[in-house]
Amino acid sequence: MGFSSEQESHEHSLETLELLYAYPDFMESIDSVCDMGCGKEGLDLEWWATREVDEDDTTIPLNIKCTGIDINDKLLLEHENISYIKHDFETHLDKQFDVLYSHDSFQYALNPLLTLSIWNNTLTESGMLVLQIPSTANMEYNKLVCSQPNYHYHNYTIDGLIHMLAVSGFDCSSGFFQQQFNDKWVNAIVYKSDIEPMNPKTTSWYDLADKGLIPKTGVESINKYGYMKREDLVLPWLDYSNIWYGQ
Repeated sequence: MGFSSEQESHEHSLETLELLYAYPDFMESIDSVCDMGCGKEGLDLEWWATREVDEDDTTIPLNIKCTGIDINDKLLLEHENISYIKHDFETHLDKQFDVLYSHDSFQYALNPLLTLSIWNNTLTESGMLVLQIPSTANMEYNKLVCSQPNYHYHNYTIDGLIHMLAVSGFDCSSGFFQQQFNDKWVNAIVYKSDIEPMNPKTTSWYDLADKGLIPKTGVESINKYGYMKREDLVLPWLDYSNIWYGQ
Protein backbone atom coordinates (compact mmCIF):
# COMPACT_ATOMS: atom_id res chain seq x y z
CA MET A 1 0.00 0.00 0.00
CA GLY A 2 2.92 2.33 0.71
CA PHE A 3 5.58 3.81 -1.54
CA SER A 4 8.46 1.73 -2.83
CA SER A 5 11.01 4.45 -2.02
CA GLU A 6 11.33 7.88 -0.45
CA GLN A 7 11.81 9.29 -3.95
CA GLU A 8 8.43 7.89 -4.99
CA SER A 9 6.90 9.36 -1.84
CA HIS A 10 8.45 12.74 -2.63
CA GLU A 11 7.08 12.70 -6.16
CA HIS A 12 3.61 12.27 -4.68
CA SER A 13 4.28 15.11 -2.21
CA LEU A 14 5.18 17.43 -5.07
CA GLU A 15 1.62 17.33 -6.38
CA THR A 16 0.56 19.38 -3.35
CA LEU A 17 3.82 21.21 -2.65
CA GLU A 18 3.90 22.77 -6.11
CA LEU A 19 0.32 24.00 -5.62
CA LEU A 20 1.43 25.71 -2.38
CA TYR A 21 4.41 27.18 -4.22
CA ALA A 22 1.95 28.92 -6.56
CA TYR A 23 0.96 31.18 -3.62
CA PRO A 24 4.04 33.47 -3.43
CA ASP A 25 2.72 35.68 -0.63
CA PHE A 26 2.20 32.60 1.51
CA MET A 27 5.64 31.22 0.73
CA GLU A 28 7.33 34.53 1.56
CA SER A 29 5.50 34.70 4.90
CA ILE A 30 7.09 31.47 6.18
CA ASP A 31 10.09 31.56 8.47
CA SER A 32 10.05 27.97 9.73
CA VAL A 33 8.72 24.54 8.73
CA CYS A 34 8.68 21.26 10.63
CA ASP A 35 8.26 17.97 8.76
CA MET A 36 6.58 15.50 11.11
CA GLY A 37 7.89 12.14 9.95
CA CYS A 38 10.52 13.33 7.48
CA GLY A 39 12.05 9.92 6.75
CA LYS A 40 15.75 9.15 6.44
CA GLU A 41 16.39 11.10 3.23
CA GLY A 42 14.35 14.25 3.99
CA LEU A 43 13.43 14.97 0.38
CA ASP A 44 10.35 17.04 1.27
CA LEU A 45 12.47 18.96 3.80
CA GLU A 46 14.97 19.73 1.06
CA TRP A 47 12.15 21.11 -1.10
CA TRP A 48 11.09 23.54 1.63
CA ALA A 49 14.70 24.53 2.42
CA THR A 50 15.59 25.40 -1.18
CA ARG A 51 12.58 27.51 -2.23
CA GLU A 52 13.22 30.73 -4.11
CA VAL A 53 11.15 33.65 -5.37
CA ASP A 54 11.66 35.91 -8.37
CA GLU A 55 11.71 39.65 -7.73
CA ASP A 56 12.67 42.19 -10.40
CA ASP A 57 14.36 39.55 -12.55
CA THR A 58 16.36 38.40 -9.53
CA THR A 59 16.05 35.00 -7.85
CA ILE A 60 16.01 35.32 -4.08
CA PRO A 61 16.27 32.31 -1.73
CA LEU A 62 13.57 32.24 0.94
CA ASN A 63 15.93 30.56 3.43
CA ILE A 64 13.10 28.84 5.29
CA LYS A 65 14.46 27.22 8.43
CA CYS A 66 13.43 23.58 8.31
CA THR A 67 13.36 20.94 11.03
CA GLY A 68 12.88 17.23 10.45
CA ILE A 69 11.25 15.05 13.10
CA ASP A 70 11.45 11.26 12.99
CA ILE A 71 12.54 8.27 15.07
CA ASN A 72 15.55 7.46 12.88
CA ASP A 73 18.97 8.02 14.43
CA LYS A 74 19.95 10.62 11.86
CA LEU A 75 18.97 12.39 8.65
CA LEU A 76 21.07 11.50 5.62
CA LEU A 77 20.59 14.93 4.07
CA GLU A 78 22.74 17.89 5.04
CA HIS A 79 21.77 21.48 4.26
CA GLU A 80 22.43 24.79 6.01
CA ASN A 81 18.67 25.42 6.37
CA ILE A 82 17.88 21.97 7.76
CA SER A 83 18.18 20.56 11.27
CA TYR A 84 17.05 17.18 12.57
CA ILE A 85 15.59 16.05 15.89
CA LYS A 86 15.13 12.39 16.77
CA HIS A 87 11.73 12.55 18.42
CA ASP A 88 8.34 10.84 18.63
CA PHE A 89 5.96 13.31 16.96
CA GLU A 90 3.12 12.21 19.25
CA THR A 91 4.86 13.83 22.21
CA HIS A 92 5.41 17.47 23.17
CA LEU A 93 8.15 19.38 21.37
CA ASP A 94 9.53 22.53 22.99
CA LYS A 95 9.60 24.51 19.74
CA GLN A 96 7.12 26.35 17.51
CA PHE A 97 6.92 26.58 13.74
CA ASP A 98 4.96 28.51 11.11
CA VAL A 99 4.11 25.35 9.16
CA LEU A 100 3.74 21.74 10.27
CA TYR A 101 3.97 19.38 7.34
CA SER A 102 2.98 15.71 7.44
CA HIS A 103 2.97 13.57 4.32
CA ASP A 104 2.33 9.83 4.72
CA SER A 105 3.07 9.85 8.45
CA PHE A 106 0.04 10.89 10.52
CA GLN A 107 -1.59 7.48 9.98
CA TYR A 108 0.99 6.04 12.40
CA ALA A 109 -0.25 8.18 15.31
CA LEU A 110 -1.69 5.86 17.96
CA ASN A 111 -3.68 8.70 19.53
CA PRO A 112 -4.54 11.06 16.66
CA LEU A 113 -6.63 13.51 18.70
CA LEU A 114 -3.89 13.95 21.29
CA THR A 115 -1.34 14.28 18.50
CA LEU A 116 -3.35 17.00 16.76
CA SER A 117 -3.67 18.85 20.06
CA ILE A 118 0.11 18.69 20.54
CA TRP A 119 0.69 19.83 16.96
CA ASN A 120 -1.69 22.75 17.47
CA ASN A 121 0.48 23.90 20.38
CA THR A 122 3.60 23.43 18.24
CA LEU A 123 2.38 26.00 15.70
CA THR A 124 2.93 29.73 15.92
CA GLU A 125 -0.10 32.03 15.97
CA SER A 126 -2.17 31.41 12.81
CA GLY A 127 0.31 28.72 11.75
CA MET A 128 -0.59 26.20 9.06
CA LEU A 129 -0.93 22.41 9.19
CA VAL A 130 -0.51 20.43 5.95
CA LEU A 131 -1.76 16.83 6.21
CA GLN A 132 -1.70 14.08 3.58
CA ILE A 133 -2.97 10.74 4.87
CA PRO A 134 -3.72 7.44 3.09
CA SER A 135 -7.11 5.96 3.88
CA THR A 136 -7.39 2.22 4.50
CA ALA A 137 -10.92 1.94 3.04
CA ASN A 138 -11.19 3.24 -0.51
CA MET A 139 -13.24 3.07 -3.68
CA GLU A 140 -11.20 1.54 -6.49
CA TYR A 141 -12.92 1.18 -9.84
CA ASN A 142 -16.28 1.61 -8.11
CA LYS A 143 -15.55 -1.19 -5.64
CA LEU A 144 -14.90 -0.78 -1.91
CA VAL A 145 -11.41 -2.05 -1.11
CA CYS A 146 -10.23 -2.28 2.50
CA SER A 147 -6.72 -3.04 3.72
CA GLN A 148 -4.99 -2.85 7.07
CA PRO A 149 -1.25 -2.15 6.72
CA ASN A 150 1.17 -2.61 9.58
CA TYR A 151 0.95 0.07 12.29
CA HIS A 152 -2.16 1.75 10.80
CA TYR A 153 -4.85 1.67 13.48
CA HIS A 154 -7.25 4.35 12.21
CA ASN A 155 -9.06 5.02 8.96
CA TYR A 156 -9.44 8.63 7.80
CA THR A 157 -12.12 10.33 5.72
CA ILE A 158 -12.63 13.98 4.81
CA ASP A 159 -15.61 14.42 7.15
CA GLY A 160 -13.95 12.54 10.00
CA LEU A 161 -10.73 14.51 9.61
CA ILE A 162 -12.60 17.83 9.67
CA HIS A 163 -14.24 16.69 12.93
CA MET A 164 -10.87 15.85 14.50
CA LEU A 165 -9.14 18.99 13.27
CA ALA A 166 -11.90 21.32 14.45
CA VAL A 167 -12.08 19.84 17.95
CA SER A 168 -8.28 20.19 18.08
CA GLY A 169 -8.53 23.94 17.51
CA PHE A 170 -7.92 24.15 13.76
CA ASP A 171 -10.00 26.47 11.56
CA CYS A 172 -11.63 24.23 8.96
CA SER A 173 -13.96 27.01 7.79
CA SER A 174 -11.11 28.54 5.78
CA GLY A 175 -9.25 25.31 5.06
CA PHE A 176 -8.49 23.42 1.85
CA PHE A 177 -9.49 19.79 1.45
CA GLN A 178 -9.25 17.05 -1.15
CA GLN A 179 -10.21 13.40 -1.39
CA GLN A 180 -10.88 12.40 -4.95
CA PHE A 181 -13.06 9.51 -6.00
CA ASN A 182 -10.99 6.33 -6.50
CA ASP A 183 -8.03 7.96 -4.68
CA LYS A 184 -6.94 6.80 -1.22
CA TRP A 185 -5.32 10.11 -0.22
CA VAL A 186 -7.05 12.45 2.24
CA ASN A 187 -5.55 15.95 2.08
CA ALA A 188 -6.17 18.85 4.45
CA ILE A 189 -4.55 22.27 4.83
CA VAL A 190 -5.81 24.28 7.79
CA TYR A 191 -4.76 27.18 9.98
CA LYS A 192 -4.44 27.21 13.74
CA SER A 193 -7.37 29.16 15.20
CA ASP A 194 -7.41 31.33 18.31
CA ILE A 195 -9.47 28.61 20.05
CA GLU A 196 -7.66 26.10 22.23
CA PRO A 197 -8.11 22.35 21.60
CA MET A 198 -11.36 21.16 23.19
CA ASN A 199 -12.48 18.07 25.08
CA PRO A 200 -13.68 15.65 22.38
CA LYS A 201 -15.95 13.90 24.90
CA THR A 202 -18.04 17.01 25.57
CA THR A 203 -17.73 19.07 22.36
CA SER A 204 -20.64 18.72 19.92
CA TRP A 205 -20.95 19.53 16.24
CA TYR A 206 -23.05 22.54 17.25
CA ASP A 207 -20.23 23.76 19.50
CA LEU A 208 -17.75 23.54 16.63
CA ALA A 209 -20.13 25.30 14.25
CA ASP A 210 -20.83 28.07 16.77
CA LYS A 211 -17.09 28.67 17.16
CA GLY A 212 -16.74 29.14 13.39
CA LEU A 213 -14.47 26.12 12.86
CA ILE A 214 -16.59 24.21 10.31
CA PRO A 215 -16.88 24.84 6.52
CA LYS A 216 -20.07 26.60 5.39
CA THR A 217 -21.61 23.53 3.75
CA GLY A 218 -20.79 21.51 6.87
CA VAL A 219 -22.60 24.05 9.06
CA GLU A 220 -25.64 23.82 6.80
CA SER A 221 -25.59 20.04 7.19
CA ILE A 222 -25.25 20.29 10.98
CA ASN A 223 -28.17 22.70 11.21
CA LYS A 224 -30.29 20.33 9.16
CA TYR A 225 -29.41 16.98 10.73
CA GLY A 226 -27.63 17.71 14.00
CA TYR A 227 -24.39 16.31 12.59
CA MET A 228 -22.32 16.66 9.42
CA LYS A 229 -23.02 14.42 6.43
CA ARG A 230 -20.25 13.87 3.90
CA GLU A 231 -22.61 14.08 0.92
CA ASP A 232 -23.50 17.66 1.87
CA LEU A 233 -19.91 18.90 1.70
CA VAL A 234 -18.56 21.14 -1.05
CA LEU A 235 -14.96 22.01 -0.18
CA PRO A 236 -12.22 24.09 -1.85
CA TRP A 237 -8.80 22.82 -2.89
CA LEU A 238 -5.56 24.67 -3.67
CA ASP A 239 -6.15 24.63 -7.41
CA TYR A 240 -9.26 26.83 -6.93
CA SER A 241 -11.61 23.91 -7.56
CA ASN A 242 -14.59 23.10 -5.35
CA ILE A 243 -15.18 19.40 -4.77
CA TRP A 244 -18.61 17.97 -4.00
CA TYR A 245 -18.43 14.90 -1.77
CA GLY A 246 -21.90 13.59 -2.55
CA GLN A 247 -20.89 11.44 -5.49
